[in-house]
Amino acid sequence: MKNSVKYVAFLRGINVGGHHKVPMAELKKELQKLELENIVTLLNSGNIIFDSTCESISSLEKKVSEHLEKTFGFSIPTIIRKSDMIYKLLSNNPFKDVKLTKDIRLYVSFLRMNDGTKLELPWKSSDNAYIIIGKSDKTIFSVLDLSVSRTPKAMEVMEKYFGKDITTRNWKTIERIGKKLEANS
Repeated sequence: MKNSVKYVAFLRGINVGGHHKVPMAELKKELQKLELENIVTLLNSGNIIFDSTCESISSLEKKVSEHLEKTFGFSIPTIIRKSDMIYKLLSNNPFKDVKLTKDIRLYVSFLRMNDGTKLELPWKSSDNAYIIIGKSDKTIFSVLDLSVSRTPKAMEVMEKYFGKDITTRNWKTIERIGKKLEANS
């Protein structure tokens, strides 16, 4: 019998601004149909912790994404990471040297595929409101300073350099996911 592995799925573009509504109870029910176990949803933005015996992350991503699109009637790109990766991310804290103020926002972006972008880091927007401070494997770390610009084009920058197969979460969400992982271990 295969051992199950704990994963975290990040769904892109659901429940944002009243568009592409996916109730968490329905989402959980649909994921159970895919034989995923111990499913926990976090927040309304598509963060899911689950166990699976499937060892191929790309197969899981495809299976989940295709099933949800059929069920809800719109594309729901899905990026999945093993829980170990989330623990490592939290342990290493890529933002430990960032001076926090009330206007600073910390973001983690997950890429489905490792890209070939040779962007020199740190990369800064022309107004210094948005800085990509680092990249590790298929994960990008960025800082947004709202005191410089209230309407930065951060996601446009990310898509320009890394493509649309990406989803972003704020660092506080990643910390919350880490706490949920610990509570459900």
